[in-house]
Amino acid sequence: MQIAEIAKRLGCLVEGDGAVEIHSVAGIEHAGPGQMTFVSNPRYVQSTRTTLASAVLLGKDIAIDRGPDLPALTVLRSENPYLDFARALEFFYKPPRYVPGIHPTAVISPGARIGPGAHVGPHCFVDENVEIGRNAVLHSLVTIYRDTRIGDDFLAHSHVVVREGSRIGNRVILQNGVVIGGDGFGFAKQADGHWYKILQSGVTVLGDDVEVQANSCVDRATVGETIISRGVKIDDLVLVGHGGKIGEDTLLCGQVGMAGTTTVGKGCILGGQVGCSGHLTVGDGTMLTPQTGVANDIPPNSLYSGAPAVEHRLWLKGSAAFKRLPELLNMVRRLEQEVARLGEHRADRSA
Repeated sequence: MQIAEIAKRLGCLVEGDGAVEIHSVAGIEHAGPGQMTFVSNPRYVQSTRTTLASAVLLGKDIAIDRGPDLPALTVLRSENPYLDFARALEFFYKPPRYVPGIHPTAVISPGARIGPGAHVGPHCFVDENVEIGRNAVLHSLVTIYRDTRIGDDFLAHSHVVVREGSRIGNRVILQNGVVIGGDGFGFAKQADGHWYKILQSGVTVLGDDVEVQANSCVDRATVGETIISRGVKIDDLVLVGHGGKIGEDTLLCGQVGMAGTTTVGKGCILGGQVGCSGHLTVGDGTMLTPQTGVANDIPPNSLYSGAPAVEHRLWLKGSAAFKRLPELLNMVRRLEQEVARLGEHRADRSA
């Protein structure tokens, strides 16, 4: 595909030879002739000087300084290079398509209803009173418990489990090993010290365009609903506890852990290994940096870090002070010694 055609599809301006043929896309450090790359982070602008790519997606105000002995580099000026790179990937890579049909080893209960165009792979199990919309893909060993409702264009990779009563919207993707609607972690301590299991009678609800990546779990509510709103993206190894509520277009990065009844607003980003204790609210538009420990409510449109979580600027100051702790301790010891000597001197004079 010529660069000019790519630019037309993406709505970009071309600087250089638009007739160059592009056959694939690649990261800037590995791209070669016939490939297109991108720069969205200013840290990587210097790589445009040496890249062997034939074309690069750049922001409108980013200048490049090309090496003298390298071939010309065509530039596509973009409002959002990272997004346009993602769109360009779809020009060259098409995900596999699955032939409609039900594998003979799959077990489909008589009371289940599966829409047209579905592909149900080997050893899947769909229980009683399940409804699945059109064009679903269930890879091998997917299990859908009874009374579940699933919308159109559902994609479940191998070993996905959707528990009883869950409700899932349209265009939802569940990667390998995801468990939706497993029992929440609820136990009451008895007088004899043993734990009494609290019945998890609620359900889990996933809105449209949600993606949950490998080996993550979204627990069912003790009562009521655990809600993952439209457009939420959940990374690998994430736990959303029972009764949690995640607002639209929020990102939960790898190994985030949320105790029960945590509410996270719209458009938030929780970095890797963020931990939230239960019964708290994180406001809309908030970002929590990796390994932040949240024990109290966080206001909207905030940037918090550390454990316990504090405003990011305060955390930076605290981190800078922490590096100086050995020096400060030595200074305090010297001052203590000086004070002690001064006290001894005054005591001698008094005597």
